[in-house]
Amino acid sequence: MKKILALIFLGLNLNANCQTVGVEKTFFSIQTGLAGIWINNETKLSNSIALRSEIGIEHDFFVGDQYDGAGFILQPVLTLEPRYYYNLEKRNSRGKKTSKNSGNYLSLKTSYHPDWFVLNLDENITKTADLSIIPTWGIKRQIGSNFTYETGLGLGYRIVYLKPNYYNGSSQNVDDVSTNRNQYTPYLHLRIGYTF
Repeated sequence: MKKILALIFLGLNLNANCQTVGVEKTFFSIQTGLAGIWINNETKLSNSIALRSEIGIEHDFFVGDQYDGAGFILQPVLTLEPRYYYNLEKRNSRGKKTSKNSGNYLSLKTSYHPDWFVLNLDENITKTADLSIIPTWGIKRQIGSNFTYETGLGLGYRIVYLKPNYYNGSSQNVDDVSTNRNQYTPYLHLRIGYTF
C-alpha cells in the first residue's frame, strides 16, 4: 500500500511539474502612476499573449504643441494593448513569481485620447483627440498577493485630430477644415496597482 501511495504521489508531482506556465486567464486591476489613474483587464489570448484593455485619466507628458500654454492637464484615455510575455517559463524555472502575469513583455500599445473633456484646461483652448500606436518593452512584478508594479518604455507614432479654427493658447488656426498633425512620441510609464 505504501508503494502505491508513493507512486501516486510521484505521478501527481511529475504531472504538476510538466504543466506549462502561461499568462493568467483573466484579471482586473486598478493602477496609479506619475500622473494618472487607470482601470484595466488582462485576458489570455494564448499561453504567452494577453490582451490588456484599459480606461483611465492621465496627463500626457509628450502632448505636443496643440495645448501650448494650457499648463498641467488630465484627459481620458482608452487603450488596447496586446502583450507578449516572453520570460514566464524562465521565471518559473528559477522559482520566481509569475502570477498576475509577472514577467517581461513586448507590446503594441494603442491609445485613444477622446475630446470629451480635459481637466484644468483654459476654456478658450480647443480640446483635441489623438490616436497613438507605440511599440513598448516593459516589466511587471507582483508584490505580495494583490499588489503589482510595472514600468515600460517605447517610441511610437501619434495622429492628433485638430478641429477647424482650433486655438492652442498661443495662436489660432483659421482653416475652416479639420486637419491632422502627425508626430513621433516617446512613452514611459511607472505604475503601482492592486489586482482583483
